[in-house]
Amino acid sequence: MTGTGGGTPHWAPGDQILWRYRDHALGLEGGRKGPFHICRPVTVVQDTDDLLAVWMAPGTECVRPVLTDGRPLYQEPLATRYTTPRTTERSQWFGSGVLKLARPGEPWSVWLFWERGWRFKNWYVNLEEPRARWSGGIDSTDHFLDISVSTDRSWRWLDEDEFAQAQRVGLMDDDLAGRVRAAGDAAVEVITAWGRPFSDGWEAWRPDPRWPVPALPADWPARRSRGPSRA
Repeated sequence: MTGTGGGTPHWAPGDQILWRYRDHALGLEGGRKGPFHICRPVTVVQDTDDLLAVWMAPGTECVRPVLTDGRPLYQEPLATRYTTPRTTERSQWFGSGVLKLARPGEPWSVWLFWERGWRFKNWYVNLEEPRARWSGGIDSTDHFLDISVSTDRSWRWLDEDEFAQAQRVGLMDDDLAGRVRAAGDAAVEVITAWGRPFSDGWEAWRPDPRWPVPALPADWPARRSRGPSRA
C-alpha cells in the first residue's frame, strides 16, 4: 500500500484484496448487519482518491450464498427466497472476468463484462451500501436493485421484483428502500449524461497477464476492518 498524504492508504496495482458483502438479516436494522455471505478475491488495477478499480479473474474461487439443500437462490420461488434457510459455499467464477469500478462514497459500483475474446458485453450498476474500506479489502451490503447498461448506452432496471420482495419480508425498511431508489435515480442521471466511469474508456482495458489468480483465504469471514473509511 502507498500513502496519500495523511489519508487512507492506497493499494498498488497488482495488490490482492477481498471484496465482501454482508447478508441482509431480519430484525437487524433493515438487514444491514448480517454476516458476510459473499467474498471475492480481486486484484487492484487502480486505487486513487477518485476511484478504486479491481479485476476478478476467471477461475477465481469465491464464496456465494446457497440454500441449505445446495440449490442456488434463484431456484427458490420469490415468495420464500429470502426466508428459506441458506448457507454459503465455495465456487469458482466461470466465464470471462469482471472489472469493478467504485468511487468513494457512491452507493453503487459499476461492473464491466466481456464475452470470450474480449468482446465487450455490457456495464452493470450494482446498487449497494457505500463500501467500508479496511486493510485487506472493502465491505458492503447489496441492495437488490440493479441497472444494466448496453453498449448503445440504453439502460434498464434489473431485479425490481427482488427489491420489492425484500421490502415485503422486512429486509429493507421504507427509509432504506427510499435511499436505494434515490441512488438508482442518481446513477441513471450519470448514465444519461454518459459521465464517469462510463466515458473513461475502460472497455479497452486488459489485465496484466503476469497477475496470478488471487487465492481465497480460509479465514475470509473473520478478517476485520481497522476503520470506518470509505472506498
